[in-house]
Amino acid sequence: MNRLNPHISVDCVIFGFDGLQLKVLLNERELLPDEDSSILSDLLKLPGSLISDTEELDISAYRVLKELTGLDKIFLKQFAVFGSPNRLQNTNDVEWLRKTSGMSIERVVTIAYYSLVKINESNPNESLLEKTSWIPLNEVPQLIFDHNIIVNSALEALRKEMRTDPIGFELLPKKFTLRQLQNLYEVIMGNKLDNRNFRKRIVKLNYLVPLSEKEKGVSHKPAQLYKFDKKTFLRERKDIGFVI
Repeated sequence: MNRLNPHISVDCVIFGFDGLQLKVLLNERELLPDEDSSILSDLLKLPGSLISDTEELDISAYRVLKELTGLDKIFLKQFAVFGSPNRLQNTNDVEWLRKTSGMSIERVVTIAYYSLVKINESNPNESLLEKTSWIPLNEVPQLIFDHNIIVNSALEALRKEMRTDPIGFELLPKKFTLRQLQNLYEVIMGNKLDNRNFRKRIVKLNYLVPLSEKEKGVSHKPAQLYKFDKKTFLRERKDIGFVI
């Protein structure tokens, strides 16, 4: 195995959307032999890893995502670097890091990524299922290290990107309703959108394609389904100043 670099890591904020809530995939910080198992529920963290000396940063991040979601070709974007010397303030966190890595670590700079995943398509490795959880963004507890700061920064980066790039479709099913799309934007942007104005703007987008299909298995009147045409978007991208 390649030698780990004790000073550089990658951390991934993996966003998912269940139709109503924006969620973050978190995993348990494994306990050390001398730690009390009753505190396990308080030890959640972002998926991440120290990089190896021969590993590219993006490759390391994709490795983490593959292990946690079982998916390939996931949307991934580097959005910030966190290098404050105060990142490792909690002595318990530092001790855990040293023992699990087997190295004397004083400071770690982490390169942060955010990823967008369709929750229903993710398929974590069987051994990880009990150690990972999709947590609603507004219910994320206190995480280890500075991971809460990283999550908040990732949300701001996602909001900024969605104003100019339709990356939100990475969170939706391949076929979706306008209501689902509006819910997604309201949840991420943190504000309600006028239903009529939203739909009026949406139907003008050439890369949003109406289908001759409707919802199935719903208790209300089935809504029309749509799909995102990425090829059309890329072809027209130079003429688009905003998405929604």
